[in-house]
Amino acid sequence: MSTIEKNPVTVSARAAERIAAILSKEADGAKLRVAVEGGGCSGFQYKFDIVTETEDDDLVLDAKGYDVLIDSVSVDYMKDSEIDFADEIIGAAFKINNPNATANCGCGTSFSL
Repeated sequence: MSTIEKNPVTVSARAAERIAAILSKEADGAKLRVAVEGGGCSGFQYKFDIVTETEDDDLVLDAKGYDVLIDSVSVDYMKDSEIDFADEIIGAAFKINNPNATANCGCGTSFSL
């Protein structure tokens, strides 16, 4: 009997569209890396980088044919989260909908657990 594992992190359709638009303008092999780092006004912060290398422990998600990479340590902090993209009057930005966060800052890029 086989089981289907659910990805611990998902990418919304809006985020996938935006990621594809950004990476299509980069060099071949460009990938979006999302990581959790210490810092920010709430204790942890999300970091977004464009990279070309995949690490052995990366979770690899698909965004319209482009890779989104999350290292194994960051996946632990982002379990059951969704990477989304919001285009609002006050600005457009990626945001992480993290059900494990107990507090978020106003800018939406830092959180605490």
